This record gives sequence, C-alpha cells and structure tokens, in this order.
Amino acid sequence: MKNKTGIVILAAGNSSRLGQPKQLLVYKDTTLLKNTIAAASLVPDTTIVVVTGSNHELIEKEIHLTQVKIVFNPDWPSGMGTSISKGLTELLSLEPNSQSCIFTVCDQPYISSEVFENLGNHYIETKKGIVASAYSGTLGTPVLFDKKYFKELAELKGQEGAKKIINSFLEDVVSILFEKGEIDIDTIEDYNNLIS
Repeated sequence: MKNKTGIVILAAGNSSRLGQPKQLLVYKDTTLLKNTIAAASLVPDTTIVVVTGSNHELIEKEIHLTQVKIVFNPDWPSGMGTSISKGLTELLSLEPNSQSCIFTVCDQPYISSEVFENLGNHYIETKKGIVASAYSGTLGTPVLFDKKYFKELAELKGQEGAKKIINSFLEDVVSILFEKGEIDIDTIEDYNNLIS
C-alpha cells in the first residue's frame, strides 16, 4: 500500500507585524505562498490543502491551481490551532486513507521539496510517529505526524500549535536538520533582508 501523505499549508494569518499579507509577498518571481505550493507539488503521491483565513479572497485569486485544495477557516482569528484542525479535516475528507500529514507554513522562503521528502523518508526509516524540522535550537515546521496523532491535531484550539503535540510525545519524535528553517518573514525588515 502506498504511504499516502498530505501536506497542509497554513496560510490563514493576518501578518499583523508586516502590515500586508505575507502570503503574497513577491519572492523569486513568485510569491511566498506559491513558492511553498511549488515545493509541495514536487512531492509525489501527495494531496495538498491550503488553509486560508485573513485576506482569503485576495489569496484565493492568486492560487487558482488545480493541484491544491483551498479551504477557508472562518475561525482563523482565534489562532493556528483552528487552521491545523481545519486543514486536517479537509485532507481526510479528500483522502480518508492518509497515513501521515505534513504541516507547513507559507513564510519559510527556503522550503523545498527535499525538506518535505526528507521528512517522509525519515518517517518510513525510523518508524517514529512525529518527524520535525530542527533549526536554531528548536523543533518546528514543517513537521510530519503519523495518523495516530490525527485525533490530537483535530482537537487543537486557539493559539495551540503543533508544538504542543511535539512536546507531549517527545519519545516518539525524530528531527531532521533544516538549517534555513529559522528564517521566516514576520516584519518588513525580515523581508528586506531576504530580498537584498
């Protein structure tokens, strides 16, 4: 049986510190969000779900792509947990046999299909239930969860993120190095540093 996996791209935030939708910032002749979608699209046998929230009409206009399913999270203001839950629910309605799911954000410009494939390969090799990216002394996104954690993920609320589950099950976590994972875009300074 194929190891069916999903990639859920969390793109619902309102970029409050940036003052404009970071999902649509221009990067490498595309946008940060399309850059993430392009990397995910190179991973074989994957169902891709993009969770939108703030500015969703604007963002959905940008990504009229057949290879991704867009789902709007009306509860986005209450926090990342609701987007994780919404994205996973959507993935399972499209692909009920998903064995695992990768959650990723749209403001890590150095994301690549290799990072996603590395997570999947480590999952198969180590048989661990959680494969997280490691950078600057922390574990974070992109992160892969085995289906045994889908219930916990679906129950996340408000500001709770995937880290809550990573920290609760550390004995079942393996990490892969994603050195440039620490670079994300929260402020205009971050963006200017990226493009300079």
